[in-house]
Amino acid sequence: MDDGPTADVLDLTSLLLEADGVDEFLQALVDRALERSPAADGSGITLERRGRPLTVANAGPSAKELDEKQYGQDDGPCLQALRAGEEVIIADMADERRWGDYPAYALACGTRSSMSLPIAAHTHTAGALNLYFATPDGHTKVDAPFLRGLAAQATGAIALAQRIGDAQQFAADLQTALASRTVIDQAIGVIMGQQRCTADEAFAILRTASQHRNIKLRDLCADLLAGLSGEPPTEPKLHPRP
Repeated sequence: MDDGPTADVLDLTSLLLEADGVDEFLQALVDRALERSPAADGSGITLERRGRPLTVANAGPSAKELDEKQYGQDDGPCLQALRAGEEVIIADMADERRWGDYPAYALACGTRSSMSLPIAAHTHTAGALNLYFATPDGHTKVDAPFLRGLAAQATGAIALAQRIGDAQQFAADLQTALASRTVIDQAIGVIMGQQRCTADEAFAILRTASQHRNIKLRDLCADLLAGLSGEPPTEPKLHPRP
């Protein structure tokens, strides 16, 4: 069986294709990181959105508690990795002097070393892939290139999710604009028939009425159409091309 880089890429691609969503994909990455790092007893992915970090996937007994400790003091190796976009390694918590009382807390939890790799660095949803070890120098006993590949895959998944979210928001905005335009056009047609005027003149009449009544033009037109038909106006729907 080929265990080289190509096989790893294919394996990670299959994870993305088989996952039902980004959350499930990130959890699969965490599970795979722990499987491929037998020296580690915990792994997790932290994402920070609008300054608020959150563990979105974790495996093993130690990851979530150690992540939460860092969030509570707003400092730690995990947060440094995601905010600076750099790998952060603690070879031995017993010798670590950074991050306040976090190293002592990690030691009390049975963790002697850790490794944090940046995910989606310098974006609106930066994060880190974290591994925790019960022995010193745990980072020397992992497949670092594979873990960096996992972090890169997570970066790609997050970027894709953001693009999908942006596209969905754009579609929703377009649907709203299309619906509003259709209702306004229908109302203009009604005014043209009633007042024997042009489309521009009908639009001016509706706009003036909207200003005088202090309501949105679209709502005024919808009320007009509902008053004539007894039912709310129908709105068009966007449909994908066959």
